[in-house]
Amino acid sequence: MKFLDKASLILFSFLVLVLSMIMCLLMIGWVSVGDINWVLNWILQNSLASKITIGVCIVLILLAVKCIYFMPSSKNKKENDKGVLLENNDGKLLITKETIENIVNSVAKGFESTQNVKTDVIISEDNKLNINVKLLVLPNTVIKDLSSNLQSRIKDVVSNAAGLNIEKVNIVVKNIAEEKEKQEND
Repeated sequence: MKFLDKASLILFSFLVLVLSMIMCLLMIGWVSVGDINWVLNWILQNSLASKITIGVCIVLILLAVKCIYFMPSSKNKKENDKGVLLENNDGKLLITKETIENIVNSVAKGFESTQNVKTDVIISEDNKLNINVKLLVLPNTVIKDLSSNLQSRIKDVVSNAAGLNIEKVNIVVKNIAEEKEKQEND
């Protein structure tokens, strides 16, 4: 979150807090309407207080307009949810999460000892990928070797195919599959 966004959020939160406290004190009866009327009259009669109040109100109006109509961080988040956006002098390229997941799935299914491969790709703000792969393995599979080979192969293929930076490839072995399931799926 940018500094101006944080500052406006803090300022609005503080303003809502003060107004809520004043309303509660009015409702309880600890502050009277006459007290609030006296403060407002003092602000109107004191030229310095009036100028400060007008300045604060203008700043609040501008921050409100900015917050309502200009929210770039949510737009960037939506683009990040779709995939990785690469730009060069010739134009833009969007590689969707589904494309990356399909590449990873095809790599994982290329290993004979894997089944039921499911992939989830998480894209960081700086376009680095964290890939989570859930799968079943066949009996007599050396899981540590399979995992290591699978991680390096996924990194190589995704890096070569899409030119993307991969931070981590996490493998989750859900269970040991039965040999019959492999034959039925083929």
